[in-house]
Amino acid sequence: MSYIDGFVIAVPDANREQFIGHARTFDAIFLEFGATRVMECWGDDVPEGKLTDFRRAVQAKPDESVAFSWIEWPDKATRDAGMAKIMNDPRMPAASDMPFDGKRMIFGGFAPVVSLPT
Repeated sequence: MSYIDGFVIAVPDANREQFIGHARTFDAIFLEFGATRVMECWGDDVPEGKLTDFRRAVQAKPDESVAFSWIEWPDKATRDAGMAKIMNDPRMPAASDMPFDGKRMIFGGFAPVVSLPT
């Protein structure tokens, strides 16, 4: 079964196009090293909750939007091998020039437990 890396970040609204460009550049590297799909989503309907919500999770400021992204891999072994290659790739130092505050990113790896066909 596939394996998913998920990410939630706050991106300054003024950096939307920079975020898209950054994603296009670095998402291609994930695909090159074994990912089967990468999705980058810009918050469109991200309500404030009473106790928790996406905005609070990443300490989004009023002039920031929440971006939700995921990388789909064929399996965890492919993900682990691909991520090791990515971290050692000479193109990756440029990734540190992010159009968002990486310290407020939340991320994790997830093993699907239900997967329905599309």
